[in-house]
Amino acid sequence: MLGAAGIADGFVMPAIAASGNGRLVAIASRDESRAQQVASRHGVSRVSASYEALLEDPEVEAVYIPLVNSLHKEWTLRAVAAGKHVLCEKPLGMNASEAEEMGVAAGAAGVHLMEAFMYRFHPRAKAFVASLRDPMFVHATFGFSFHDPSNYRMKKELGGGALLDVGCYTVSVARWILGEVDGVSARARGAEVDMTVSGLLHFPGGATAAVWASFESPEEQELTVVTKSGKERLERPFSSMDPDPYRLMVESFADSVMRDEPVAIPIIDSVANMKVLDLMAEAAGIGIREAT
Repeated sequence: MLGAAGIADGFVMPAIAASGNGRLVAIASRDESRAQQVASRHGVSRVSASYEALLEDPEVEAVYIPLVNSLHKEWTLRAVAAGKHVLCEKPLGMNASEAEEMGVAAGAAGVHLMEAFMYRFHPRAKAFVASLRDPMFVHATFGFSFHDPSNYRMKKELGGGALLDVGCYTVSVARWILGEVDGVSARARGAEVDMTVSGLLHFPGGATAAVWASFESPEEQELTVVTKSGKERLERPFSSMDPDPYRLMVESFADSVMRDEPVAIPIIDSVANMKVLDLMAEAAGIGIREAT
């Protein structure tokens, strides 16, 4: 576990512990006292002195990276150079160029790299997408109220903003249903970071998707799909927890590692998603995020 972020502590570490094919071996954090606390909560026997020390641990086969977005590329590259498989929190990088570089490095090192889009593994979401016939229009929203100025989500240089944080989900599900995008328009508002972003995506054949992401709304998640024969709706498409999509995700990733088979969400898909996010950022005037 390369970092002791809340998502690791609250979701991914319990998922690994509950999985049928994974084991928590070690954790490292810039904050050693927090790492000790998190390790104690989850029965992790070793707290590494540094990220580097964890990557040098021969017992560690794979790492999960829950660090801030601006550090995804750096520590993924270091991990794959150390021969570790990597499950990296979404979004995979700050931009498509970073995602491509990460994928190339993993391929050259002969290790697996997968973006941690846990919602893609939920049986309800998979069944919903598989059931759709002739989809014409997707409406996907993900929003909640968030205003903590100290949090990385509010810092542009760390990859903050609603587009990268939750907009990545709405774009991902639109592409999952309709395929690859051939046209983008977008608008955003916010000062330090984009607080709300809306976009219209166009697909070959004429299908469209309206995507919306926000840090300014009440809790909001919705997926509606208009098909040629009717309208289908999936409530809470991105955070349904029964069964636990994090456990299903880590088990899928571990299966790919142990069997040396392709991961469920290939890098080509993650890069394509980042390319749409880049286009939306440019269209909305907020600029493509770059690590500093």
